Amino acid sequence: MSLADSDRELVVEELGRDPTPAEEALFENLWSEHCAYRSSRPLLSAFDSEGDQVVIGPGDDAAVVSLDEDTYITMGIESHNHPSYVDPYDGAATGVGGIVRDTLSMGAYPIALADSLYFGGLVEPRSTASPTESDDIDREHSRYLFDGVVEGISDYGNSIGVPTVAGSVAFHDDYEGNPLVNVACVGLVDAERMVTAEAQEPGNKLVLVGNGTGRDGLGGASFASEDLSEDAETEDRPAVQVGDPYTEKLLIEANEQLIDEGLIESARDLGAAGLGGASSELVAKGGLGAEIELERVHQREPNMNALEILLAESQERMCYEVAPENVDRVSEIAERYDLGCSVIGEVTEGNYTCTFEGSETEGRETVVDAPAEFLGDGAPMNDLPHEAPSQPKRDLPDTDAGTAFDAVVGSPNTASKRWVYRQYDHEVGVRTSVPPGDDAAVLAIREAEQGLALSSGADPNWTDAAPYDGARAVALENATNLAAKGATPLAAVDCLNGGNPEKPDVYGGFKGIVDGLADMCSALDVPVVGGNVSLYNDSSSGPIPPTPTLAMTGTKDGYDAPPQSVESEGALLVVGDPALAGEDVPLGGSEYLATFGGTDEFPELPETPGEFVETLAAVADDDRTLAVHDVSHGGLAVALAEMVGENGLDATLPDAADPVTALFHERPGRVVVQSTAPERVREAFDGVASVHRIGEGRDDDTLSLTVDDVTLTYDADDIASLRSVIAEQMD
Repeated sequence: MSLADSDRELVVEELGRDPTPAEEALFENLWSEHCAYRSSRPLLSAFDSEGDQVVIGPGDDAAVVSLDEDTYITMGIESHNHPSYVDPYDGAATGVGGIVRDTLSMGAYPIALADSLYFGGLVEPRSTASPTESDDIDREHSRYLFDGVVEGISDYGNSIGVPTVAGSVAFHDDYEGNPLVNVACVGLVDAERMVTAEAQEPGNKLVLVGNGTGRDGLGGASFASEDLSEDAETEDRPAVQVGDPYTEKLLIEANEQLIDEGLIESARDLGAAGLGGASSELVAKGGLGAEIELERVHQREPNMNALEILLAESQERMCYEVAPENVDRVSEIAERYDLGCSVIGEVTEGNYTCTFEGSETEGRETVVDAPAEFLGDGAPMNDLPHEAPSQPKRDLPDTDAGTAFDAVVGSPNTASKRWVYRQYDHEVGVRTSVPPGDDAAVLAIREAEQGLALSSGADPNWTDAAPYDGARAVALENATNLAAKGATPLAAVDCLNGGNPEKPDVYGGFKGIVDGLADMCSALDVPVVGGNVSLYNDSSSGPIPPTPTLAMTGTKDGYDAPPQSVESEGALLVVGDPALAGEDVPLGGSEYLATFGGTDEFPELPETPGEFVETLAAVADDDRTLAVHDVSHGGLAVALAEMVGENGLDATLPDAADPVTALFHERPGRVVVQSTAPERVREAFDGVASVHRIGEGRDDDTLSLTVDDVTLTYDADDIASLRSVIAEQMD
């Protein structure tokens, strides 16, 4: 990829000359879609990012949100999609490393990770009449990518001691040529220790701390801004960074000491576009410039030229602004943690300039001399045509409830994800109160005497069927996950993934997910405080579904939460489900249709989602509530199956309900509540959502489900067998 002719003309006009090779490469990367958001920024104003709890919103390395006047959390999310296709292990691992360093940039200590992963089909869907050899190869390739990504995340996260506590996994054929790896990180920081990525004062030194700079990751930002080719796994390998979690762990601890001693004026991690990206963005945010001597950068490979030093995306590196009198102490701390440290230049009031004195040059050469603000914000935005997708007509398969139950509960999308999260250390840091496998994780924030709930994910079936309403559903489902644990939503960050925006239908779907996510978050009064955009997720097999990953946090008093599994006694109530009253709820976007084939419109969402979430959080925290579980992917059938543990349940659907619709539609804004005081639940939701009593708990591990005079019976082992498809495919 090279700088477009129209962009080059703008650069020549601004500089008054032709750019040097290093400048041209720097502009190419910083003006890429990955860095400049040229196609997405015009849409992002739809998000409401303000609120009393918001300390720092979009634009920094991570957002900062207050829990109380002294205790803040940071929130950030990043995609590492293209690298994870080319090299699934290193691509995913360095995605974790990057989002953790974004957390460090704010002065925060990372306390939790959440990963949302999207892959091609794991098994052949029932709707495919006759699998071909090509289909088998695709499934095998998806398993290879899945295995490598999970291993990369687990090895890196476990090694640096940051627990992975939440996330999601989804499978869809359209990810075969381009999987998605979205990683979120939550950090903790005291108000007085917070720093930002905004340079403060001319004369301060720029200090590079961390790993040596090599040639890995060259051109990573521009690589992430174009469609993947058929031979990307070999041709684009040099654009993928190589991670070193043990150096990252040292960097985490060194950063903590630097912040403790008040030695850092501002900070930025080295990610996209390497040193050139981090240092120019740092000074540009402060309206300043810099003078950098590139040969001062500590290197781990010989004979690197100026362009390589400037743009390599070698991992585990931080750029700090340091007052001159503190440079020696920073160097001492770096040496103590066995980290490299280079004083590479200083903050100025002029342009962003980089010079280089190499073995093959005579004297010092100026390789970059440009206004920092023009580098960071000078890229023109794209005004692209878009086509809004239409809703499909109803064309439903003909199945019986029993066959459908087995197939949907046993689908990889609704099956147990234990094979994934058992590889993660989710206990390190001793904050995890509710671990992975539940609706949301809950962390103990003892500093603020609060529980912090975390949910992350999206459903490509929903947004493929209806980008706008599907994205609204994603936001509501994440909020419902938090409320099911008794937490009130606090803030969110998003990772907006789409295909090639130059295709009007693709850009129309992307616009739909942006608007849908923004509208529902506003309705829920949840500020979207930061995020990431990843476009050009297109390959020879076509574009991905528009995928709006949302990572949402919520707070509650205390750290305890109602479990997902039922008790032996207590009424079983379904809240917010019009299908149980006999209403015809569409099946669009459901796992049922994905499994058996067919089409339908996407269901309408609740009219007052904010009231529903607020009420649910209060009900979940009621001392008579025994269990709560969100109803979403796979519908009521999957929710009931997931609630069986040591105890089971007896459930009967109302006569008015159509069995298939009631069991498998995926209208969000529904929960199953088990309570010893069902009348209190009805009173709480009066005027907010319907409440239907469908059964009771039982003292064995059996699910007895009666639909249309037919009783389906499964014990815990039967359900575990249905839901073990991922482990069976991967072990």
